[in-house]
Amino acid sequence: MSSSQAVAKIGEIPPETTRKVVIDGTPILLCNVAGSIYAIEDVCTHDGGELDQGELEGERIMCPRHGAYFDVKTGAALTLPAILPVRTFPVRIEGEDVYLETPQG
Repeated sequence: MSSSQAVAKIGEIPPETTRKVVIDGTPILLCNVAGSIYAIEDVCTHDGGELDQGELEGERIMCPRHGAYFDVKTGAALTLPAILPVRTFPVRIEGEDVYLETPQG
C-alpha cells in the first residue's frame, strides 16, 4: 500500500536543481532534470551522507563526501565507492503541485 501527498510546487524546483523534503521521517531529494521531476532517498548508500549537499549533473548526483554518483532516474549507483542503489519514489505532477508516492507501513 502507498500514500500520495503534495510535497512541493513545481516552481520551487527550477530545472537542474534539487529540493529536499522529509516525508514520515524519510529524507527525499526532488531533482529537476530538464523539466522532469525525479525523487530519490537523500542518503548515500556508501556512508549515509546527504546527497542534497552534492551537485546535480544532468541525470546524476554526486555524493559530496566521497564522490559516488547516483542516477536520479533509476537510483543506480554509477561509481564507487557506492555499490548499492538509492531508493526511488514515484512522482506525479498535477497543475503546479508535485506529488510523491511513498510506501506505508
